[in-house]
Amino acid sequence: MRGLLIALLTAVSSLAAVPAVAAPAPRTGFELTGKWTTESEEQAYLRATGLPVSEIGTTAQGRPIQLVRVGSRSARTVVLYICSQHGDEPAGREACLIRMRSLPRSSGVTYLFVPNANPDGRVANTRGNSAGVDINRDHLLLRTAEARAMASVIRDWQPDVIHDLHEFGPSEPYYVKDVLWLWPRNLNVADGVHDLSETLSRSYVRPSVEAAGRTSGVYGIYVDPVTGEPIRQVAGDGQERILRNTGGLKHGMGLLLETNVDNTPLFRVDSHLKALDGTQSFVGSNRSAIEAANAASRAVRSGPVYFGGADNQAPDPSDVVTTPPCGYVLTGAQYREVQDELALHGVRSQYLRGGDRIVPLKQEARALVPLLLDARADGPLLHARPVAQC
Repeated sequence: MRGLLIALLTAVSSLAAVPAVAAPAPRTGFELTGKWTTESEEQAYLRATGLPVSEIGTTAQGRPIQLVRVGSRSARTVVLYICSQHGDEPAGREACLIRMRSLPRSSGVTYLFVPNANPDGRVANTRGNSAGVDINRDHLLLRTAEARAMASVIRDWQPDVIHDLHEFGPSEPYYVKDVLWLWPRNLNVADGVHDLSETLSRSYVRPSVEAAGRTSGVYGIYVDPVTGEPIRQVAGDGQERILRNTGGLKHGMGLLLETNVDNTPLFRVDSHLKALDGTQSFVGSNRSAIEAANAASRAVRSGPVYFGGADNQAPDPSDVVTTPPCGYVLTGAQYREVQDELALHGVRSQYLRGGDRIVPLKQEARALVPLLLDARADGPLLHARPVAQC
């Protein structure tokens, strides 16, 4: 009996000494085949990562719009990645799928991914969604299921940083960098959010991609190839309906990141990954400043309102309201028309006697309210009545 017991203990000890073999990390369709990850491959990959995945919306063609979380629900700092809003710009989606599996799952940062922000467009390889709408021009009016899903995430999670992944087609000879980046230019974005967003682009993303041998520059600016001087701005203005600006108006440090479609798919995906490295470094080095800028932006209750201009373009004097209204009154019918959109934006309103509603300017959504409701805005939800007293 004693000999049998010794033999059993020896066998157990021998088994315990065998090192555990880690399961291979899941791989995207792109990593396995060199072709863009298909819809079914994406879903299989997300299951294999074991990360929490939730459905935040459904497209017109019935495809899920999903949110993937890496890290705790209760972390103080939240970073949101919006991947491939334009369906014919797939490299950002691939980079997001690859990166999510390697991020720390227990840290002081929650990383959120909308890994496929335009599922119908991705399947059809079109810029817009199934109705042909450019989702990245719908973050104010929220007419598309895709933009509404992203608005709900921003409202519910209040991300401190929003990194928006895109691609661009070059225009010879002025627009030929490998990577382009840009921050929120809208003048209603709080100073701290604007300044840290520009720091993110210039001081973190730029050196990260250029250290990897990529050329980079500011998005939307044609530059003379000989002198290096800017010639004219062709994109990237202060339009509040673009996510880069909307995110800034909602208190998040913002970044638009574009890779050049003339490069190989592998080069484009890797360029996005290098840019993601820059954002991670920015967050790791500036968490206190990021949180402070976010909080200060939410606390703004006074100051001018701008209906035009950008940080590199002085507004017309008629577009500057130095003494904004106290709030905007909506009739009951008007409120019913836009109450869902106001709720998705996190805009607070109050009931008035007679069935009207007032949307006061003194609230966290202050920077967004006039752009949604004032007749002077560029494409508001509706024309509400400004009032001097609430």
